[in-house]
Formats: sequence, C-alpha cells, structure tokens
Amino acid sequence: MVLVYAESPGGQLKKAAFEAVYYGKKTAEVLGTECVALTLGNADNAGQLGQYGASKVYNIGGLDNFDSQQFTKAIAEAANQLGATTIIVSHTSSGKSLCGRLAVRMDAGSVAGANGLPTNNGSFKVTKGVFSGKAIATYEINTPNKVISLMGNSLKPEVIGSDVAVESLGIDVGASTLKTSQSKESGGMVPLPEAELVVSAGRGLKGPENWGMVEDLAEVLGATTACSRPVADTGWRPHHEHVGQTGVAIRPNLYIAIAISGAIQHLAGVNQSKVIVVINKDPEAPFFKAADYGVVGDAFEVVPKLVEAFKASA
Repeated sequence: MVLVYAESPGGQLKKAAFEAVYYGKKTAEVLGTECVALTLGNADNAGQLGQYGASKVYNIGGLDNFDSQQFTKAIAEAANQLGATTIIVSHTSSGKSLCGRLAVRMDAGSVAGANGLPTNNGSFKVTKGVFSGKAIATYEINTPNKVISLMGNSLKPEVIGSDVAVESLGIDVGASTLKTSQSKESGGMVPLPEAELVVSAGRGLKGPENWGMVEDLAEVLGATTACSRPVADTGWRPHHEHVGQTGVAIRPNLYIAIAISGAIQHLAGVNQSKVIVVINKDPEAPFFKAADYGVVGDAFEVVPKLVEAFKASA
C-alpha cells in the first residue's frame, strides 16, 4: 500500500496535496497496490482527495500545529497500522523535515525532491534533479519500505476519481514538546513552491518603494511575487519570497526576472522553470545566458509598458 500525507495548512488542502496524492496513485499502479491518503488535524473537504486517486482518506485529529516529531510518529504509526510500505510527502518546508525522520523511523530508503514517476522493472527507481538542477539522477531503492518527497510542479494532478469518505484513525502521538511564541502566515497568493507563474525582482529596483510595478505585473498575470537574496536580506521584501539556492527552490511554468543579475546561487533555485524571461538594462548580465527570452532595457520603462499591454489584452 502507498500512503500519502496530504498537507492541509490552515485546514485547507492546497495544490501540493493533490499533486502528492496523484503521484501516490501512479506509484501504487507501478507497485500493483492501492493508494490511501492521510490528513493530520483539521482538513476541510478531505474527501476530495479521492478525486486524485486516493481509494480511502484517513484523518488523525488534534494535530493542527506542525511538530515534525509528532507528525513523523503519526504518519509512521498510520503506515504500520494500515500496512503501507511506501510513504509519499510533498517537498515543502514541512515535507523536507519529515522525509528524513520517516526514513529513519521506518528503516526505509528515501529520495528527497523526486521529480518523476517511479519505475519498477525488476527494481524500484525514481529520478530527481542534482547539481542545482543541471542534471537528472536515477535512484534505486532496494529496501522494503520507501519514503519519497515530491518536488512541486513535477506533474499536473488530474481528476481520476470521486470524493470518498473520511475515516478517523485512533493514534495517540502524545503532547508536543514545542512551544510556539509567535507565528505568521503569508496570504493572498499561491505559495511559491506551488506557483505556476512567478514575477521576481532584485536590487536593480533601487528600493522597496519601487516594488509597486512588480506587484502590478504579478496581479495582472495572476502570478506570485518573489525576490533575490540581497533584497530579502536588506528587508525590502519578506524572506519567504527569497528564491535561490539558500531560499525557496521553484519550478514554475513561467519565471520573470526583473533587474536580477543572475548569480549562480539565484539560478540554482530557479533554473528548473519551464520558461525564463529576463528584463535587465545590462546586456552582459549572466542571467541572459539562462533565459529563454530576454529584454535589454530599463525595468522602470519596460515593466509599466508590459502591465499596460497585458491589461489591454485582458
């Protein structure tokens, strides 16, 4: 059996959960077994996970605040109780902290950040990006138990079933040892790991007071905003918008980079984007070498004209 942990931050299922369940269903087909989904704490409309391939959906209540130790124990206990030997999680910040813990607890082989469906022609193999996305490696998992975290936007989830009933699992994981003094959540946009359209900008905008045109372009496109590390470090934008090797790694369908030079650390986090558009007044900017399309021009002139053009064509 394949068990998929479907994240529900704030009680809401997001795109990452549907991707993971769909991936779990396809993995179950490879292994000749069934796929079930697990939610922890509050999860509105959890039954709709059946639309993406879960034959059953289980829930363990009382786990609304994320604690990697508690969640690891809950998922592992659920897998043991249900007889699941393969566990799928999303490659989000939460999933990253769970993947290794689950592998140790389940004595399992694991692959973090998988981006392709597994094969099982005599041996179980799965692919992932390596060397900052410059190459694809194939990993073979020989252990009976397996743990995989799925990179966002690796496959498009399709509706292949219908809603199913949600059953409760009576698993006690004990009280959390974590004490949360304050928490903040970003809202109003698709989270970066799930975003299909991203508009990002760098220090070339000269200051946070000029970010309005970036937000205008993102709004007209229905995109999520992002930034380079120096922008986040100087406090112009929040750190959760930082994309790059030391920030959030993304793979959207479209990535627009405005006034970003294209340092290798930044490219490492965005070079798996399907289409990259670079806007920079420096024709020698390194980012142009990685771009599918480039505009050599002043961002303060180019971006407002793009916004006007998109609005006119809407």
